[in-house]
This record gives sequence, structure tokens and C-alpha cells, in this order.
Amino acid sequence: MSTAPASEQSRRRQLAVTKRRATGLLAAVTVVFVVTTVWGGDSTWAGYVEATAAASMVGGLADWFAVTALFRRPLGLPIPHTAIVVERKDQFGATLADFMRESFLTPEVLVDRVRAAGVVGRLGGWLAKEENAARVAAEVSDAAVAGADLLRDDDVHRVIEGLVRSRVESVPLAPLAGRALRFFTQDGRHDELLDATFGGLDRYLAAHGQELRAQLGARSPWWLPGAVEDRIFERLLDGARSVLREMAADRNHDLRRQFDARLRLLAAELETSVDLLERGERLKHDLMAQPQVRDWVASIWADAKGELRAQACDPESDLRRHLVSGIAAAGRRLQDDPGLAATVQTALERGVAYLADHFDGDIAAFISGTIARWDAEETASRLELLLGPDLQYVRMNGTVVGAIAGLALHAVAAALS
Repeated sequence: MSTAPASEQSRRRQLAVTKRRATGLLAAVTVVFVVTTVWGGDSTWAGYVEATAAASMVGGLADWFAVTALFRRPLGLPIPHTAIVVERKDQFGATLADFMRESFLTPEVLVDRVRAAGVVGRLGGWLAKEENAARVAAEVSDAAVAGADLLRDDDVHRVIEGLVRSRVESVPLAPLAGRALRFFTQDGRHDELLDATFGGLDRYLAAHGQELRAQLGARSPWWLPGAVEDRIFERLLDGARSVLREMAADRNHDLRRQFDARLRLLAAELETSVDLLERGERLKHDLMAQPQVRDWVASIWADAKGELRAQACDPESDLRRHLVSGIAAAGRRLQDDPGLAATVQTALERGVAYLADHFDGDIAAFISGTIARWDAEETASRLELLLGPDLQYVRMNGTVVGAIAGLALHAVAAALS
């Protein structure tokens, strides 16, 4: 069985005390009335006391009935217009919702409140503090991780893959390669690469001569003498290395100029040839159809999520530090830049006005619907705990005021008789 909160227990004790006081006062004046009526006789003072006690009883009983009728039926009797909270809870909720909408949820009221509160300046000052910026950065990081976790991996993979495919398919491969090759060969940009390439080929032949000799020997005719084979291979190898060294050393070498011309011709053909365009598109489509593309996309998303989670959990990570710095800088700008502050203030006011214009009915419906879902008896009990002590003082005041009124009326009647 659950235990009521300490605040609720305190209110129950306070209600019980005030009820006892109000009931005790009513009982006291009732005793006075009975004693005066039975033993007071016809004396003048007895008449005053009896009239005062009677009026006090009437006032106390009337206020007891009124207070009790708010929350339940007095003495359990089915008297009309009693147990008002229980019977009219839903109407009360609708009335309260309408009151909130008409008095508090209007654009004018909300905009004035936002303007008077100085939200932008206070927000800027709060964000400019390093510790507050760190708190916001932590919340933003956690929200980003939670948002990433909410997304289905397969859906993200399809989106990324679709973006990659649409981007790749929108750009013809052959003309792109032609433009890249043309840029690469203009103004001798490729000369250093060719120098390194020819030099590398020369070094490769020098390092792997024996392997190449073995490959040639395996393919040469059986009747060719080995000494002749060696001589032929050495001459071929020396000639090839000599040509490579010459091409690497002389950028005006005939073979090198022919090679450059062929590169430029290939660049032009790639940009203009329909056949090469079609072949490039087929190659591109074949590449994009490979399952490795999907695996590559999945690995990109997995790596991004893992990196985001790691950075979000580490207060010293680049992500967190940049977020803190950016948030604090934004706070300082809100303080120091009147134009920016005015822009944010205007946007905030427009946002509040838009919410009030378009969602006041929804908020009112939320209030009335929430109250409608409350249990009527429980609602009455809670309202009595909240208002009951003050209402018991109303009972005591009614008893006192009744006494004063009864005394005054009796005095007036005695004076007129």
C-alpha cells in the first residue's frame, strides 16, 4: 500500500484540525442555546443570549451546508445542487479551459509576457557561462545520439546509398575523366609524375631482372640456346632501361612527346566520344551494382554512429569542446549584438504568437480532457484538501457573523417593541 506524500499528510492534519474547531464552535453555541432556552427563563439577558446563539447556530449550519455541498451530499441526502465538484467536474474543466484560452493563451498576453521577461538577454547571459554551455552541449550530444539510435540502420543505408547513386549517376563518367585528364596534362602538370613513373619503372626492371629472365626463359623456344636467350634478354632489358632513363631525364624526348600527345588525344576522346561515353556509363553502373557499395555505405553509417557516441560521451572530445565553445560564443553574441538579440526576440515573439493562434484550442482541449479523466470523488477529495482549511474558517466566520447579526436584530426588535 502506497504512503501519501508528507505534504498531503500535513494538509489532512490541518483540515482535520480546522474542522474540529468549526464544529466545536457550532457545538458550543448550540449548548448555549439549549441551556439558555431551558434554564434562562424570561429575563432580558437570556433573550439576548438566546437570540445570539440561535442566529449563530443558523449561520454556522448554513455555512456548514454550503461548504459540505461543494464536495459531497450533506448527511448523504440527495439534495439538489449539492456535491457540486463531483457533479460538475467536467463542466468545471471546460470552463477552466475556456478561461485559460481567453485570458492567458492569447497572442497579446503571451507576447507581452515574453517581452517583459527579457528572455533573450537572460538566455544569452546564461549560455555565456562555461558551465551552462557545457550542460547544454551534453544535452545536445545526448539528443544527437538518441536521434541516431531512433533511426533504423536499413533506412539510413537506403537513403545514403540513394544519395550516392543519384549523385554518381547524374555525372557522366567519361567526360568527367576527360576533363580531369585534360586539366592534368595542361601546362606540364603531369611532368613530375611522369618523371617519377619512368624512374620507378627503371628501378623496378633493375630489381626484378632475374624474375623477368625466368619468365622469358619459360616461354622461349626449346631449340634456342640459353646463351642466346641471355644475350637477347640483356639487350632488351638494357635498351628498355636506357629509354626509360632518357624519357625521365629529357621532357622533350620523342617518345615522351608522343606519350603526351596520346594523353591529350585520350582526354579529347573521353569528352566527345559517344562510344567511350556509353562504355563509361556501363562501367559506372556495373560498379554501382556491386554489393560492396552497400557494404561501404553501411560501414560509413556504422563508423559515423560509433564516432558520434564516443565523442558525445567524452567531455574532452573535439565535438563536446566545439559545442561548448560555440554555445558560449552564441550566448555572448546575444549579449553584445543588439541586432542579433532583436532578431531572436522577434522570432521568439512570432513563434509564441503562432502557437497561441494555432494551438490554443489544443491546449484548452488538453486541460479539459485531463480534468475529464480525473476520478470525480478523488478530485473532490483533493480540492477539499487544498481549500478545506480556508472553508472551515468560513464556517467559523459564519457562526460569529450569525451571532453578531442575531444580537443586533434582537436589540433592534427589543428597541422597537
